[in-house]
Amino acid sequence: MKAIVGRKSGMTQLFTEDGKSHPVTVIEVLPNVITQIKTQATDGYNAIQIGYEELKENRANKPEKGIFNKAGTTPKQNLFEVKVEDITAYKVGDKIDVSLFKAGDVVDVIGVSKGKGFSGAIKRWHYTIGAKGHGGGYPHRTAGSMATVGRTNNRIHPGKKMAGHHGHEQATILNLVVMGTDVEKNALLIRGAVPGPKKGLLTVRSAVKKQLGHPFDLKPLYVVKADETAKAE
Repeated sequence: MKAIVGRKSGMTQLFTEDGKSHPVTVIEVLPNVITQIKTQATDGYNAIQIGYEELKENRANKPEKGIFNKAGTTPKQNLFEVKVEDITAYKVGDKIDVSLFKAGDVVDVIGVSKGKGFSGAIKRWHYTIGAKGHGGGYPHRTAGSMATVGRTNNRIHPGKKMAGHHGHEQATILNLVVMGTDVEKNALLIRGAVPGPKKGLLTVRSAVKKQLGHPFDLKPLYVVKADETAKAE
């Protein structure tokens, strides 16, 4: 499994040779620095810890400085852990850039969804709206009856879907396609929308579920370079 961390920059469109327009999300992927390697022997699983974005020296505490000094790198603002299959292919201090993926790769994108504040049950859980006629005797946008079917109908049971905080939780979009990469500009182009607002942190990993096909042909994709656009092989 391959994985990398970046920030969502926004959305645009990319045209293929057959004239079709595809919506793409641009993800800024600065070089990820490996700060720690976890192995089966020491931690019970294989994974790497990567640091993303620079942090001022005076902003890091002593434990963080110890991690970065041991890795031989400058302090990083964000630390992520991603699982990998071949742990021997990585060394502490190595950098991973956007060239890790290529056009046509199928990936999963993990991020934190947009927060929508305190929302009612209609918006949050898609409950059916009540009758809107005058004198109907039903509050139009309430959750409805709180009763449960059974002998323990004496309380509201845990897990009842009600009004509350909506959004701002981890979300994963599966089986998106990489449309292109730009190593010099640290840009990764992914077809479709991804979770979170602009500037939100994202983890892009290799797809973990079987792909059942896509609504378009994967061949006519572009590899975006600094000054030219070439067709991917």
